[in-house]
Amino acid sequence: MTSLLLIRHGEVEGISPPIFRGRAELALTPHGVRQAELTRDHLRQHWDVDAIYCSPLGRCVRTAGMIAQPFALQATTHAGLTDIDYGAWSGHPVLEIQERSPREYGLWKSAPHTLRLPQGESLQEVAARGTDALADILAAHPQGTVAVVTHDSVIRVLLCHFSGLPLSSYWLFEPAPCGVTLVQAGDRFAIRMVNGTQHLMGA
Repeated sequence: MTSLLLIRHGEVEGISPPIFRGRAELALTPHGVRQAELTRDHLRQHWDVDAIYCSPLGRCVRTAGMIAQPFALQATTHAGLTDIDYGAWSGHPVLEIQERSPREYGLWKSAPHTLRLPQGESLQEVAARGTDALADILAAHPQGTVAVVTHDSVIRVLLCHFSGLPLSSYWLFEPAPCGVTLVQAGDRFAIRMVNGTQHLMGA
C-alpha cells in the first residue's frame, strides 16, 4: 500500500483577489514560503517520506524542494501534474472574465465538466494527464509514502477520481495553499484526510 500526500503549493500572488494563473510562473510570497516551511516541519514530524513528485512550475518546485530537505530527497517533476491551461483567460482577473464572458464563466462555475476553456484545456484533459501521472507514481512506488506537490486544479480532479465522483463535482473541493490531503492506494483508494491545514496555524 502507498500513502499519497497531495499538497498544494504555497501562496502566490493572484490567489486573492483571484486571477486565472494556470501555467504562469509565479514565485511564492513570503507567506507562501512560511507555509512551505511549516508543511516541511509537519511532514518531518509525522511521516517518513520516500519520494517527492511535483509539477514543473516554479511554485511547486520550490515548495517540494523545501519539503524534501529533511528527507535528503530530490523532487521529481512530472508534466502531468502541471496546472490547468486557462488559455485565453490566463493572466486575467476573475472579475474581468465574469463580466466579459458571462456565459462561459457561468458554465465554468456551474457545469465545469461541459466547458473547454477558450484556447485552453477541458477538465477531462486535466483528469487524463493527472491520473496518468498518478499511475506512473504508483507503479514506481507500490509501497511507502509519496508526497505530491501540485495545483488545486489537479488535486480537485484527483479527488473526484479517488471518490468515484463525476467531474461536475470539481468545485466540491477547495484545496488551500499547503493543505495536505492523505490518500491510501492499494486494491482501492481510501481518502483519509482532505485539505488538512492545522499545521499552518502559525503562518
